Amino acid sequence: MIYHILAVGDVVGEQGLDHLETVLRPLKKLKDIHFTVVNGENAAGTGVTPAQVERLYAAGADVVTLGNHTFGKPQIAGALEDDPYLLRPANYTGLAPGKGWGVYDCGRIQIGVMNLIGRCGLDFNADNPFLAADRLLKGEDRPRFTLVDFHAEATSEKLALAYHLDGRVSALWGTHTHVPTADGRVFPKGTGYITDLGMTGPVESVLGIRPEQSVTQFLGGLPGRYQVAEGPCKMQGAVFSLDSGTGLCVDVERIDIR
Repeated sequence: MIYHILAVGDVVGEQGLDHLETVLRPLKKLKDIHFTVVNGENAAGTGVTPAQVERLYAAGADVVTLGNHTFGKPQIAGALEDDPYLLRPANYTGLAPGKGWGVYDCGRIQIGVMNLIGRCGLDFNADNPFLAADRLLKGEDRPRFTLVDFHAEATSEKLALAYHLDGRVSALWGTHTHVPTADGRVFPKGTGYITDLGMTGPVESVLGIRPEQSVTQFLGGLPGRYQVAEGPCKMQGAVFSLDSGTGLCVDVERIDIR
């Protein structure tokens, strides 16, 4: 049997969350989606609130992943401890609340979801994501499918991790840069891959932020609190088609809903 897994790029601001609530469930019905992972770390601009996490679930997310802005809203710490469907990067230090790996029932199979953060130009305080992934994959009772959201800046780091895990995970996708890449494919040993899903948020923006704010900063202005852009939005991501017989990927399709 082929299972269709939807991965949705970083949700930015209330605008992105509103758009997700409008388009996600119709898309899931259209594409016969069995399981959905949404990166929600920018739903509050920087970070996400517990109330926004509940809205992500109500919109159709089965699991919510995070990234470098995990603790942008301190009140999320309690939810990370209590909510098994909310994941922060697994390679954060042991002092961080929450976890970065979960196994979930999806009909007759189980799906493992791993959230990792990169270190190249992003978070050198995190543990090595390659070694963290190796540790998490050592368990004997492996789920049929394993999915990885790698929240990372460098394309080289994302590609290298995909080659490192090729054949050991069903799909690996990148988040964080908010720009979709055109390299969705199945790796030689069967892992589905795309370097970055893109984002869910305002079309006329710089990575979701008001263009004039970003331009001012590049001209030398003082940085300020992120101001999410207004106007029409897009939802970007990818659908990974996974074979329940092998646990590996047979197709990757990019998604862009405006």
